[in-house]
Amino acid sequence: MIYGIFYGKQGDGRMGMTMTQKILAAHAGLDHVEVGQLIMAQLDLVLGNDITSPVAIDVMKDMDTKGVFDRERIALVMDHFVPNKDIKSAEHCKCVREFACQHEISHFYDVGQMGIEHALLPEKGLVVAGDVVIGADSHTCTYGALGAFSTGVGSTDMAAGMATGQAWFKVPEAIRFKLVGKPGPYISGKDIILHIIGLIGVDGARYQSMEFDGEGIQYLSMDDRFTIANMAIEGGAKNGIFPVDDQTLAYIKEHADRKPLVYEADADADYAAEYTIDLSSLKPTVSFPHLPENTRTIDQIEDIAIDQVVIGSCTNGRLSDLKAAAEILKGRKVADRVRTIIIPATQQIYLDAMQAGYLKTFIEAGAVVSTPTCGPCLGGYMGILAAGERCVSTTNRNFVGRMGDVTSEVYLASPAVAAASAVTGRISGPADLI
Repeated sequence: MIYGIFYGKQGDGRMGMTMTQKILAAHAGLDHVEVGQLIMAQLDLVLGNDITSPVAIDVMKDMDTKGVFDRERIALVMDHFVPNKDIKSAEHCKCVREFACQHEISHFYDVGQMGIEHALLPEKGLVVAGDVVIGADSHTCTYGALGAFSTGVGSTDMAAGMATGQAWFKVPEAIRFKLVGKPGPYISGKDIILHIIGLIGVDGARYQSMEFDGEGIQYLSMDDRFTIANMAIEGGAKNGIFPVDDQTLAYIKEHADRKPLVYEADADADYAAEYTIDLSSLKPTVSFPHLPENTRTIDQIEDIAIDQVVIGSCTNGRLSDLKAAAEILKGRKVADRVRTIIIPATQQIYLDAMQAGYLKTFIEAGAVVSTPTCGPCLGGYMGILAAGERCVSTTNRNFVGRMGDVTSEVYLASPAVAAASAVTGRISGPADLI
């Protein structure tokens, strides 16, 4: 599968490069880039959804272009308000649907084929190691789990990307996160990234690359890595990226028909800061309102009653997330007056969860199961909060009014903590059920 591994010290005295810098240099046709350098890079994929794509399409109408640069390298995913919740969302999807038809976009995903974009694209094999990907959605940084450079952009940049296949970047400096130790029971990628954001703050990696390495990575599943990379933006990062190992290559081989390009950071690569994270010392972690950095471990949390639980999103709607929740909910009931909403991230995950018996477990426990959608994460639908209500959610943001009324509260947590909280009716860890 691998046809290129790039590493080694610079022979001309220049400082070595990080993974991100190497990928950007290659896509700019350069042998070396420096932090802060402005480059024009070739794109492997441009992504848009039903909220951001209509704006980009309008921008393209004013551009001097006859079409898209490559219909095979554009992905349009209807996921935020799909199935449509109102006339406005229906019009947005109609706009994108017509554009996709006009330009014969190969990777257009509508009702029946769609899923939450950042779970769907890796599943469909549209991103591999070494790619440069932009998406008009801030959590496009998810694909760094595959060893790709991926980042969110505005709809105007998406339009330019669709038209030209290129984008301007300022080469970011990097922060190194060395992961060591083996995570304990119930410690997932969500706990790890919440711990890190609590450590550095929501602007601790502003316009920097969060680069993960260390022997602890071997204990992280691909789903863990997707979760961590997904929330790099919540630390202010331009992107998050993981080294490519056998587990990554196995995932790519299973899902994609393109060969990856594997880049490794130079031994003398320069980092703005370095952190060592001992995974064995971590505890289940919850982010309190109203910022992801406001974290507490489960043993620091007193009695906090909740009204709703959401398990899903581009952060934690994958099969392993549903499995973690099902194992806790099996044979138990959701607490009275706690609404529990389960959202598989893609149609395939929905089907796999059904075949594994997870959906039956959820329904018997008193939860509801939704079609794939971003829905409640952005306060769209399928779980809006009323004044003063509290929700434990596996989503990625808990800003004021994020999921409904401005006086509501969102607590970010792993699927295991969310499921345990659904059972007890208060913020709880899985150990509270033993």
